Amino acid sequence: MKTSAIIAAIACTSASAFAPASTARQNTALNLKVGETAPDFALEDQNGKTFKRSAAKKPLVVYFYPADSTPGCTVQAKAFQEEIQSIRKEFKADVVGISGQGAESKQKFAQELGLDFSILADERDIVRKEFGASTDIRLLPGRVTYVLDKDGACTSVYDDLADLIAILKRLRIVQLR
Repeated sequence: MKTSAIIAAIACTSASAFAPASTARQNTALNLKVGETAPDFALEDQNGKTFKRSAAKKPLVVYFYPADSTPGCTVQAKAFQEEIQSIRKEFKADVVGISGQGAESKQKFAQELGLDFSILADERDIVRKEFGASTDIRLLPGRVTYVLDKDGACTSVYDDLADLIAILKRLRIVQLR
C-alpha cells in the first residue's frame, strides 16, 4: 500500500486534520509534535521562487522525503498530485514536499511528474533538522508528514505506515456510520 496515498486520503477525509490544535502552542527546534508551532522557513522551489512557511496563511501539509526521482519518492509525489485539487478545494490547504536536493533537481522532478505544488530544496537539511524529521535505519533522510493549521501549529504527524493504516481504517468506519 502506498504511504503517500494513505497520507493524502487521511488529509482529504478528515477535516479535523486541518483544525487548529487545541493544546498550548510553543516553538521547538527539534521533534515537532502536535500542538507545537512549526519552525518558520524559507526555501527555493522548483520554479526558483522562495516559499516561506509563515507567508502561507492557510493549512499546510509539509512532507519530507529522501530524494527526487527515486521510486518511492515518485510514488509519494504522484499520490499527493492526485489529491492536490481536493486538498486545496475542500480544506483550503496546500502541500509542500521537502528534500535535500537542489532546485535544478526539483525542477526536473516536478516536470517529469507534472507536479503543480511546490517541492522545496533543503540542500543542507536545515529545515529537516529544525522539524526533527526522521531518518530511516540506514541514516538516510526518512519520510514524515506534518499537517499544519493556518497559524503553523502542528495538528498531525504521520511517520509510521502501520499507524497510518490503523487511522485510515478508523476513518472509514466512522464515515460508514
